[in-house]
Amino acid sequence: MASHARPRHRRRVPRGLTRAGLALTVAGAALAAAGAAPAGAAAGRETDLDVQAAGKALGGALQHSLAGGVGPVKSLKLDPLAGTTADPLTNKIGTQVADFKPLTTGIVTDPIAGGGALEDLPLTGAAMRLLPG
Repeated sequence: MASHARPRHRRRVPRGLTRAGLALTVAGAALAAAGAAPAGAAAGRETDLDVQAAGKALGGALQHSLAGGVGPVKSLKLDPLAGTTADPLTNKIGTQVADFKPLTTGIVTDPIAGGGALEDLPLTGAAMRLLPG
């Protein structure tokens, strides 16, 4: 079929609907892993133990998913030109006024120019250590 003869309207599932479906799937998997009702429990009654086990399973599943998604981003190299001769961040500008200590831009650019990631930077490193992964 020629490209001009193809139908132009295609059915697409909205992103919000897809995300909601994925969230429900994760929650359902966590509940299934924890066991909806233990043997011997009365039908139709939830005990505190059931809710607690389901909450732990859901929390573990979410933490595992978050670690898999955030972990690679935390260690991603920020400057793709780091270690090459074409890296513009290796250029430093500095000045010294009177007999004060010299001030350069190397303090800011050295962690990135050295091939650092988000977890290696001085300010964001502490925040990245709080995230799993």
